[in-house]
Amino acid sequence: MRERDILVIGGGIGGLTAAIALRRDGHRVTVIEKDPTWSVYGVGIIQQSNVLRAMADLDLLDDYLSASVPFDKVAIHLPDGTRVAEVPMPRLVEGYPPSVGISRPALHKVLGDRTKAAGADVRLGVVAESIEDDGDGVTVGFSDGRSERFDLVIGADGLYSHTRSAIMPGAPRPQFTGQAVWRYNLPRPADLDALHVYNGPTGIGLVPMGPETMYIFVTTPEPGNPRYDTDGIAQAMRGKLAHAAPQIRALAEGITRDEGVVYRPLETMLLEGPWHVGRVVLLGDAVHATTPHLGQGAGMAIEDSIVLAQELARADTPEQAFIAYRDRRFERCRYIVEKSLAICHGQIGKGPPVENAAATAEMFALTSQPI
Repeated sequence: MRERDILVIGGGIGGLTAAIALRRDGHRVTVIEKDPTWSVYGVGIIQQSNVLRAMADLDLLDDYLSASVPFDKVAIHLPDGTRVAEVPMPRLVEGYPPSVGISRPALHKVLGDRTKAAGADVRLGVVAESIEDDGDGVTVGFSDGRSERFDLVIGADGLYSHTRSAIMPGAPRPQFTGQAVWRYNLPRPADLDALHVYNGPTGIGLVPMGPETMYIFVTTPEPGNPRYDTDGIAQAMRGKLAHAAPQIRALAEGITRDEGVVYRPLETMLLEGPWHVGRVVLLGDAVHATTPHLGQGAGMAIEDSIVLAQELARADTPEQAFIAYRDRRFERCRYIVEKSLAICHGQIGKGPPVENAAATAEMFALTSQPI
């Protein structure tokens, strides 16, 4: 393997883990991020067993755990609040918990700090305005007026990837599922020691993410993909929980701050063909955006990053590496996208209901396999 000059477009979870993995292998890495404040919204995220294994591979696990709270099972409830199953989470790293909840800002800080400490050049408020691949390298024109040449480019710029549009103008567009997710941070009850999931047309989850904090996520049918004004959105979220289990209705009384509500229509896409064109390759949501029903969107992007770095280390050419990377990742990512969408469709009546405990156990069995 020779050292390469690599541009990573996108400073989110996938882009940062790619930068960390590539710097570990000695590549020169530049990361550009269009947001000049490099900020993320302030609710939490579930990081499951396969992610902790990946963090151990990147020597990030202790930093990760210091900013998170562990749990080891999923407690599944009927819509009326009756607990009907507990699914244990597999422990994939000896001596460490199987899963954690973490706030997105804390996760972003862990990954951002390590990226900079590893020696990557991070540039904020910058986008790639042109990408010209001549077969021997890629010349990129940036919005700050600079033009630079790289051996290869990685597009980790999310669901509406400009990199994907530039290199694959005919690629499929993200599709609205008919459902949206609402998220809000709340005080954590003392006995909340698991991920709690409530089944039904309105899906609900309670996720610990700190000693005193948790977040609630709520998936709701949203025909026509409506938009909600910021003013009054907390009341709108409470209204979505008016017929939830009694314990959820009690928690919903704490949803009071409009600025604390994070609302997002759920969209999905899967790129069936190659994940690269020439010396430009895509990862994460840019090729396999999933709904959050299995909690694996970030996990798949993180695994992408590690596999891509491994294949670049093994291959003689970027083309060989990119083909091997996609071949290793496609079926695993396809499963997550399609099974998550099936759960979504079952909740809103567009498909048969999916039994949550069985789907969760099946997902754990798959993601426990080596990447």
